[in-house]
Amino acid sequence: MIDAASRELRERVAALLVRERLAAGEMTHFDTPRRLAVMAHGIPPSQPDATEQVTGPSVNVAYKDGQPTPAAHAFARKSGVDVSQLEKIATAKGEYLAATVTKRGRSAAEILIENLPKEISSIYWPKNMYWRKPNERFVRPVRWLVAILDGETIPLKFDGIQAGNASRGHRILSPGCVLIPGVGSAYVDALRAAKVLGKSEREQQIRKALDAVTRTITGARWREDKTLLDSVVNLTEFPSVILGGFDPQFLTLPEEVLVTVMRDHQKYFAVEDSDGRLLPHFLAVLNTDGDPQGLIRHGNERVLRARFNDARFFWETDQKRSLLERLDSLKHVTFQKDLGSYYEKTRRVQRLCSWLSEIIKQSGMAVRAGVIHKAACLAKTDLTTELVKEFTELQGVVGGLYARAQELDPSLPEATRFAIADTIYDQYKPESTEDQVPRSIEGSVLSVGDKADTIAGMFALGLVPTGSKDPFALRRQANGIVKVIAEKKLPIKLSELISSALELYKGSEGEKKFDRPVTWWRDKLKIDLAAKYPWIQVIKESPASDSHQSPLAFLWDRLQFFMRDVRKYPYDVTNAVLAADPDDVLDALARAEAVKQVLHMPEFLAIGAACKRMRNILKQAQEKGFAPAATFEYLPDSSHEEKTLAAYIEVNAPRVEALRKKKEYTDALILLSTAREHVDAFFDKVMVMVEDEKIRANRLALLRTLLKEFSTIADFSEIVTENKSTAS
Repeated sequence: MIDAASRELRERVAALLVRERLAAGEMTHFDTPRRLAVMAHGIPPSQPDATEQVTGPSVNVAYKDGQPTPAAHAFARKSGVDVSQLEKIATAKGEYLAATVTKRGRSAAEILIENLPKEISSIYWPKNMYWRKPNERFVRPVRWLVAILDGETIPLKFDGIQAGNASRGHRILSPGCVLIPGVGSAYVDALRAAKVLGKSEREQQIRKALDAVTRTITGARWREDKTLLDSVVNLTEFPSVILGGFDPQFLTLPEEVLVTVMRDHQKYFAVEDSDGRLLPHFLAVLNTDGDPQGLIRHGNERVLRARFNDARFFWETDQKRSLLERLDSLKHVTFQKDLGSYYEKTRRVQRLCSWLSEIIKQSGMAVRAGVIHKAACLAKTDLTTELVKEFTELQGVVGGLYARAQELDPSLPEATRFAIADTIYDQYKPESTEDQVPRSIEGSVLSVGDKADTIAGMFALGLVPTGSKDPFALRRQANGIVKVIAEKKLPIKLSELISSALELYKGSEGEKKFDRPVTWWRDKLKIDLAAKYPWIQVIKESPASDSHQSPLAFLWDRLQFFMRDVRKYPYDVTNAVLAADPDDVLDALARAEAVKQVLHMPEFLAIGAACKRMRNILKQAQEKGFAPAATFEYLPDSSHEEKTLAAYIEVNAPRVEALRKKKEYTDALILLSTAREHVDAFFDKVMVMVEDEKIRANRLALLRTLLKEFSTIADFSEIVTENKSTAS
């Protein structure tokens, strides 16, 4: 929570200073488990004076027989000026009195005293505490406040504590008060003397200590773990590291179990040899300067031994029942209260994965449908094991390990059993955009199918992520679907995936709890698709076109995030490509790469501007009720430029389409770029919105056809052309 709270506090203080016209220079921070500090440099002592014109009563009310009335005198007193200094100004409502008022700036101290406590109490915490009146909300009891401006203490108050210049040092190594002489380096130096280090210093000290301690073991190295390192940095103020050991007999347990116990439960770093094999040692980060008598080390070893003994007991107990024997137990494990049990989910995912396997097989990719079917059947059975009940973060992993250790079916070759085990093991991957995707196609299919089933069911229940709230991690799962399809190059369309996932809920008990029946959601998907392809289907009002967000639109949004934030395509390239077709992940990425390659060409910047113009003309025509003709015709009154442009389209549109079908997008775009000359000539010489209805409809049809041809790969009207040269 520390990093997020520190960032929010800095943002709030910066916004406060800007809002109150106290804009500061550099802003730094200092965060530990016991303090959040913001240091803003260059705050002026007070706001600048502000001059403004204040409007008063109308002249008719303010004067009678040329003399100021009580209304004029009251306005003058309120404005702090003499009645003779009032001005007359003309407004839309008539002539009114006005006064030029100089508002003196308030002191910075006064503003901070009034506003800083409000900003502190507004910091978002996942969990809050209330411990005394006036019930200020914070993550932990506030014991002291330090507030200094220009060397002077600001007596602001928060939750009954008045700020001063006294902080506190390390809880054990320097428990007394620390007087803070000033901000910046003076603050940092004072705390360093009291055994409290800044975040970057703590991380550096921990890394050095980990290296130094590990060197005492020949050929050993500590296992890099950025997440764990960030945790221990924010759990300490003056860290040190100790080396502990455990009985080598525990190495017979799977490495995943041992590392999870050490990392997630005890915050220990694992130690490995040069080949990456686990060694019977661990590294613990302490919030003190050492352990000279070895008491802390001994205590940590005793706790770890007990945890490992528990893990070994659970492992051995679980082996008494095979995963296949646990399948019926899933009937009593709830997936979601309205969507039924994990047994029901297993059946749905099996059928969805069978469909996915067939789609992939038809594309020519090698996939073992039997492995996927068996893995989907057993994927959730480890939820009934004692090891997962104790170490919930190992779900999926434990299933894979048990499938590898047990004889699932005597007739199965060992290689097939291992493939099933690996598929189960990888089912939850990727857990973030930085995480690895499943190793095999089979694991990827199970991962996509499982996530799609969850997203479809939750959306149909109305459990849609809102703002920062996403209790079922649907964004993470949707990101995972997009990433797996992209990196494993799976030929899966998002609309077909979600439609199939929804279809499998039809007739279930879960459907009775849906906001709408499955058939309604299928119609909603069709409307979303038609809205993306207006050239194919005209959208009309439908009972399904309401405010509900469909899971398909949600996946499209996650694809946009993946392209922009993960693959780093420019936002206008991303928008242009997805406006043409957001449904095929692989195709969208291929088109984005092609657009990126040609975007520097002046022809495409000019075409982007032309596409915007075409779209605006068609929109204006629609608003005025002017319909395009069904197709373009060569009329006697057709100009040379429009005939030339139409002839160009007739010749080149089939060539562009052929290249597009072969996914040779760069070549298709280069061919499209040759249209620039004809498009420029058309707009230079031809007026589209003419009085003659037939000619106007004919030219609108030409523009619609041209815009369609330009938009099959990317909607170039989305490309930002400002500040980019369009010179040839």
